[in-house]
Amino acid sequence: MEAFWISLGVIFVAELGDKSQLMAMTFATRFKPWPVLAGITIATAVVHLFSVGLGGLIGDALPQTAIAIVAGIAFLGFALWTLRGDELSEEESQKAQRTTRHALIAVTVAFFLSELGDKTMLATITLATQHGWFGTWIGSTVGMVAADALAIVVGRMLGKHLPEKVIRYAAAAAFALFGAALILEALL
Repeated sequence: MEAFWISLGVIFVAELGDKSQLMAMTFATRFKPWPVLAGITIATAVVHLFSVGLGGLIGDALPQTAIAIVAGIAFLGFALWTLRGDELSEEESQKAQRTTRHALIAVTVAFFLSELGDKTMLATITLATQHGWFGTWIGSTVGMVAADALAIVVGRMLGKHLPEKVIRYAAAAAFALFGAALILEALL
């Protein structure tokens, strides 16, 4: 339990104001909250399971530059995709409201890529070198999902008061900034 509580607290605080929280807010303006939260949870659980395994074995042996560049390119792609927008027929619109598969996939992939080599991943690796892997995994996952759930609530509130065009441009700008920041961070 000690590993759980320490990991939950450390990761929750580390996630506040992080790019992942801003991404959660951005996705929440475009998609329903449950697929966004589910995508974050899936990606976080996988990345943090990998992190505690790595922390238990070798600690800090990740090729962070390549991961950051791939993630940055993916975010630039998300920005272009968001700017392009989609036109739906009435039938497609009704189907889109019933399904959450595409939102879940987009959020899961985006969060998975953004968390590789991120400070919360590195913090989870470090915590796993000092505490039990299972408590660290569950605590770090819950801490991150809780922090991002706060961002989803804020994103949904903003989404109800802003025109769709403003949301689309803001989301595209946010994805472009995330992508550029990841690439610059990797190259510098």
